[in-house]
Amino acid sequence: MTEATPAPIAAPTASSTRDRLLDAAADLFYREGMHIGVEALCRAAGVSKRSMYQLFDSKDEVIAASLDRTAAAYRAALFPAADDAGSPRERILHVFRRLEALSVDADFHGCPFVAAAVELKVPEHPGSLAARRHKNALIAYFRHEAEAGGAQDPAELSRHLTVVFDGANSWGVVQGSGTDGLAISMATTLLDAAGMKDTAG
Repeated sequence: MTEATPAPIAAPTASSTRDRLLDAAADLFYREGMHIGVEALCRAAGVSKRSMYQLFDSKDEVIAASLDRTAAAYRAALFPAADDAGSPRERILHVFRRLEALSVDADFHGCPFVAAAVELKVPEHPGSLAARRHKNALIAYFRHEAEAGGAQDPAELSRHLTVVFDGANSWGVVQGSGTDGLAISMATTLLDAAGMKDTAG
């Protein structure tokens, strides 16, 4: 009985090349900064510069796309599941508890979107626009839960919570020892002041 001929290994597709490039970009930009050059990025991704420029017009576009790629995993790490039965108050505090847990990890370098915007400095840079879009998604999440929880001023509360979140990220990076529960306690104070009840939504 003859052995079946192994199926040929498929040649890399444009989508797999794009995935490898964006995965490498998200990792390198977060760990080392946006200054990473195209050659180093392509080497880490295992793709050629020619392939990169066939997919993206510039490194700026790669930065923006890598932040978009980071967003889904970042939200999954922070937000409760969509079918979570917790109260709106608990769904907000869940984000700060997750931040506390993440902030003690050796690979924690703060919020990737704030880090990108700070380093890029130009508000209209494609990466800055992507960072703002994803920070606004966090504000929208807080506002949605604040409205569901009967907060006195959901719009104001959502902005205050985001400021606490971003400040806690900075604290964790600068101090190098986590957020020490500060974000959780400050968020709790804001929720209490806004009149959000700890009941199931």
